[in-house]
Amino acid sequence: MADMQRPLSPHIQVYRWQVQMVSSILHRATGIALSVGSLVVVGGLLVLAAGEEQFDCFRTCAGSPLGLVLLFGWSWSLFYHLCNGIRHLLQDAGAGYEIVQFVRSSWLSVAGSIVLTVLLWAYVLMAGGAA
Repeated sequence: MADMQRPLSPHIQVYRWQVQMVSSILHRATGIALSVGSLVVVGGLLVLAAGEEQFDCFRTCAGSPLGLVLLFGWSWSLFYHLCNGIRHLLQDAGAGYEIVQFVRSSWLSVAGSIVLTVLLWAYVLMAGGAA
């Protein structure tokens, strides 16, 4: 085997973390989280169709502290993926390609998803839905 002196492709340790890079990684990660969470929701619907006793067991698991953390994370994933998807649609229309606008819209996706998640959970907890 010949010793070739070709440069290596840059990897994650070479790059400095930027909000644009993090928003791209988060968009992919939230897409995966939404897929897994959707399977859990479908499982809950199947358990609901199986009867009240089975659904009470599912409701107990979903209402546990770990279940609530997972539901909170899944709802944040939903809102982040939604906000970032809208940002991508605007960019597909040709808006927001300047660096300043790109950074601002990335932070706006994060902030918007947090605000929407807090509003949703405030409503759920005040309506007694998590009990």
